[in-house]
Amino acid sequence: MPEPIRPDGETLAPEDVAAVAREDARVAVSDEAREKVRTARERVEEVVESGEVVYGLNTGFGELVDQRIPREDVAQLQLNLVRSHAAGAGRELRREEVRAMLLGRVNALVKGHSGVREVVVDHLVAMLNEGIHPVVKSRGSLGASGDLAPLAHLALVLVGEGEADVDGARMDGADALATADLEPLTLRAKEGLALINGTQLTAGLAALAVVDAERAIRAADVAGALTTEVTMGTTASADESIAAVRPHQGHAESARNLKRLTADSEVVESHRNCDRVQDAYSIRCAPQVHGAVRDAVAHLRKAVEVELNSATDNPLIFDAADADDRASGTENAAVLSGGNFHGDPLAMPLDYLTNAITELAAISERRVDRMLNPNVQEPHLPPFLTEGSGLRSGYMIAQYTAAALVNENRATGRPSMDNTPVSGNQEDHVSMSAQSAFDARSAVENATTVLGIELLCGAQAAEFLPDELDHGVGTAATYEAVRDVVAPLVEDRPIHDDIERADALVASALLEERVEEALGESLE
Repeated sequence: MPEPIRPDGETLAPEDVAAVAREDARVAVSDEAREKVRTARERVEEVVESGEVVYGLNTGFGELVDQRIPREDVAQLQLNLVRSHAAGAGRELRREEVRAMLLGRVNALVKGHSGVREVVVDHLVAMLNEGIHPVVKSRGSLGASGDLAPLAHLALVLVGEGEADVDGARMDGADALATADLEPLTLRAKEGLALINGTQLTAGLAALAVVDAERAIRAADVAGALTTEVTMGTTASADESIAAVRPHQGHAESARNLKRLTADSEVVESHRNCDRVQDAYSIRCAPQVHGAVRDAVAHLRKAVEVELNSATDNPLIFDAADADDRASGTENAAVLSGGNFHGDPLAMPLDYLTNAITELAAISERRVDRMLNPNVQEPHLPPFLTEGSGLRSGYMIAQYTAAALVNENRATGRPSMDNTPVSGNQEDHVSMSAQSAFDARSAVENATTVLGIELLCGAQAAEFLPDELDHGVGTAATYEAVRDVVAPLVEDRPIHDDIERADALVASALLEERVEEALGESLE
């Protein structure tokens, strides 16, 4: 089992989200984080006792903000809020997506500005550790006020309503909680709003997208190195001198990877003094393009790391001494309304990632074409990488699949550029950040498949290299990794299984592990 993840509201990383979401790492909240939760709750109780009118504690929501709620109805207000906002539609979230959202909600609450009771945090942690996964509809979030509808579906289970999946069995919320000896919660002032108001769906999906996109970039360097080798390309374009005079960090990292992967390659050395002056852009510009994608993902990573460790609900609870503008509260507590739930800080870099990862898939598809296309491929390669082409089609249609996936990515909308006012025009500018996250995740998955196709074709092209020439250190490991899951294509066969296995090789990180073992060091 992986090491426990300890959310503290300050240090949660995308890798931690992936560990909990995909590897079922356990979650444990520190005593220091618990103290922050207790302190914030004490401030909420103080404001409630004062009788002052404060948004989210004793008022209606959205357009109904001017409606005062009597103290005896505050608990019902919070329950009604969760029930009414569970208005999602579309497919249900995957298990890993629900777990990512749960962890993000825990981390935001323990930051100490949401004002929930400690028992709320404990229930969420127990749901993660005991495998109680709320059934959450994926569509309905506008990314302001946060991911309301999906988070409301999640919160329903806490009050014993809605549905949850426990070890593959679908059951109602109360029965699901009972499997972990938990009682449904009766929500108190601020708690319903604190549970549903935030960006945890967007941030959770974005964290997984960062992890997957970074893996895809490293796989692109690996696939590109093998393609460079089998097409008799040169690695001179990855020379550090070229990167040094245009010092984008991503460019330098991909260039170093390409050099290390092809180190000691007899194939590259065999044509060092040939008549070809330059390779096609898809080979020659791989460091620049892969590097630009790296820089885009680095931009998203920074935004995700900030967002995962942010207080994103509304209103937020502060010590009165720490608030410059005490809009409401008491002598010791300040309750400030703001817009930390707005998803644009993630929506924009997520759309940037979609654009960037589409370019990664596009350049990979162009390298596939250079290996398959008889009009541009090298003389030692047969058309479509099969003997007896004409009678056989080889990997011809694999490129069709790659092209279709690239086109799908290119056609994906840019949600952060759209806006639909809601809630009686009170919420008149929204981010669509959740849709940006779904689109980015889909784009990364499509790009991973395209890279798998490039690896298939690279390994097949390697079958036609002169027997006396050895691959480089990293490209040899790449070839062997592909051949461990896909046999050489001798006769035509349905190749959908080949594509799925190559895709899984990238997505599972097995390719990366095999290559790094051969290199004796990690890829950048």
